[in-house]
Amino acid sequence: MVLLVAVLGGAGLYILNFYTIRTVYVEGNVHYSEEEIKSIVMDGFLGDNSLYLSMKYKRKGIEGIPFVDEMDVEILSPDTIRITVYEKALTGCIRYMDTYVYFDRDGYVVESSAVRTVGVPQVMGLKFEHIVTGDKIPVENEAVFNSILNITRMLQKYSLTADKIYFKDSGDITIYFQNIKVALGNNSATLEDKLMLLPDLLPRLEGKSGILQMQNYDGGGGKYIFKPEG
Repeated sequence: MVLLVAVLGGAGLYILNFYTIRTVYVEGNVHYSEEEIKSIVMDGFLGDNSLYLSMKYKRKGIEGIPFVDEMDVEILSPDTIRITVYEKALTGCIRYMDTYVYFDRDGYVVESSAVRTVGVPQVMGLKFEHIVTGDKIPVENEAVFNSILNITRMLQKYSLTADKIYFKDSGDITIYFQNIKVALGNNSATLEDKLMLLPDLLPRLEGKSGILQMQNYDGGGGKYIFKPEG
């Protein structure tokens, strides 16, 4: 019995020492910093043990941490781990009662936070009376969510990071890139023709403020013009 206890104790010490974490890589995180993810995952008893964490976070659903769906811990070597964060899919956010309310591709409210997440555009112009987490935002025209999804996909396609997307009652769309407002009009058929020009146009307007009027540009003809403001 004494020998068995000694063997088990020795094995335990070996695991504790051999699998002590010294290097951590974090990927997939947008809303939270690397340090914040590390503090969440490596908290508590055996929080610095790679073997324990790899078993604890094996594509595990996460509760109580806004914006995170799952996390996975992979052992790269006994003292090195990679934490992969699977965040909830966010299409856009709206400003509501001093908070940012984040929604998915179908318009369902995912989370709300006082913190603005970089890379998730704020959508303006939607009209609704109330918002409930987990429910769909009750707008009059639900087709707007397909429009938002199409726009965000095209922004990603052309490596564009928009601050705001504004839908006017007329159907006209304006996208904000810091101090530059891009007026796109209401013709969805020519929307990509306009957006694909922005990776070349926006750097030329860096440091300026104004409206890039592209309502009449259709890819094969028409014109666009920049009108400075201020």
